Amino acid sequence: MDVTPQQPPQAPDPSSRPPLDVSDFSGASALSALADPASLAEPPPLSLRATLRRAALGVVAGAVLVTGAVVAVPEDGKKASRPPVPGPVSRALAATAAGSPASLSDLTALIGDRQQWVGTHPSDAGSWAMLGTAYVEWGRRSADTAYYGRAEQALKRSLDIRPGENGNTAAWVGLAELADARHDFVTAKKWGETVRARQPKQWAAYPALIDAYSGLGDRKGVSMAVERFTALRAGVPALMRTARMHLDRGRPEDALADAQDAADRAATPAQKAECLALLGELAWERGEPAEAVAQYGAALRTDRAHHPSLAGRARALVSLGRTDEARRDYRAALVHLPRPEYMLELGELYESLGLDEEADGQYSRLREALARDEAQGVDEALLRGRFEADHGDPDVAVELLGAEWGRSHRSAAVADALGWALHRSGHPSAALEYAARAVDAGGRNASYAYHLGVIQKALRDYGPARRNLEAALRTNPRFSPLAGPAAQEALDDLTPSSPGGPQHPRPAPAPAPVVPQRNPAA
Repeated sequence: MDVTPQQPPQAPDPSSRPPLDVSDFSGASALSALADPASLAEPPPLSLRATLRRAALGVVAGAVLVTGAVVAVPEDGKKASRPPVPGPVSRALAATAAGSPASLSDLTALIGDRQQWVGTHPSDAGSWAMLGTAYVEWGRRSADTAYYGRAEQALKRSLDIRPGENGNTAAWVGLAELADARHDFVTAKKWGETVRARQPKQWAAYPALIDAYSGLGDRKGVSMAVERFTALRAGVPALMRTARMHLDRGRPEDALADAQDAADRAATPAQKAECLALLGELAWERGEPAEAVAQYGAALRTDRAHHPSLAGRARALVSLGRTDEARRDYRAALVHLPRPEYMLELGELYESLGLDEEADGQYSRLREALARDEAQGVDEALLRGRFEADHGDPDVAVELLGAEWGRSHRSAAVADALGWALHRSGHPSAALEYAARAVDAGGRNASYAYHLGVIQKALRDYGPARRNLEAALRTNPRFSPLAGPAAQEALDDLTPSSPGGPQHPRPAPAPAPVVPQRNPAA
């Protein structure tokens, strides 16, 4: 297979993103200024071209410094020269070696460096594997899924040169990370477990396995992989993985302790921003939007290129009723990181405000983004199913999510989405098992509890319905601009008008309707 080195990454265009061509890399930089009105007075970050120029100069300057140090050191060794300052490529490699995120500018420099290297050293399997894995990371952090195809080519080129059985497990790990990025968790598990079987102490395989097991709903597998990762590579990345596991299992206090420990120990701005963003997510999940805004703001002050914190802050601002600021942050996030889930959130915000035309525009862009990602091999059934259930065709949602369940993608998120789609398509009895499973596995998730409560209410199981609706609103009363008010309305409908008033009857549930054949088996 003939794979030529590509040009360095370019900023994703949120409005139109055709498949990239090797010669089509002019225009705006992926490192252009963060459109955050709160910090417009600050100087913008470097452009991509300037970053690469300075990275190259840094490499040359570093070499000159090293050479100069060798020449200038006196023979008696009494005076030691100061070590050269690490350049962007060195910083990116150091972050990767520690299992931490590199800054976007350093990641850009690393990609450019490896592209140039394989252009003159096409038989370097290790560099092809590194380039492919860096493409995966760039695709994730820019929401430009076209890079996944490039990553696959580079990783396969690496394996053609040196098979995994001959020690090239780095390429296998890269393929596991690529499969996770495409939401193909069965394939990610296969590659990750292949590496673990051959090299059980290869710590780099475990983050990919954690993501794969999470996507498959394998709680035992997640626990094992987190424990093993921590034993092999204790530190900030392991603390972050442990914190997220606690969050997913409804242990917010443990999650907070680990996330705060990680933030206190973070060594680089990119790593610190990741930790602060998780603290913001934890605050929002437990219904403390003001604290969430503060944590996301701290993440952006630490690393202005941490664009997920813009979307996180927007979500929290909605909860505080600061919708103008929320729209500003959502739009800024989508300029730099056009993820479909952000388009859905902004569309629902517009809908909640009665801005139907703006909402329809966002939903149209969402459909286009999902189609584009699916064309690049990304499995978007979960997000598409959620969208269709509430804003499109619930029967289509049932078909999509039922197929997802059939592929063994049985996380709490898929169970919740499938249960809600079945309810929305008129089959609450079939929905109940999935919704209950999501609540049991998904911890204190307000959305899951809301869905289960509404399904139970439809089945006239009023006591459990009331308890789950109360739990949703107690956990996070403003968990969604549309579903939050709907949860309160449903609870009010179940609440007696006075303490001595009549209680809702609890007759036996209605007979279960016939479920369509395409409905997945439990």
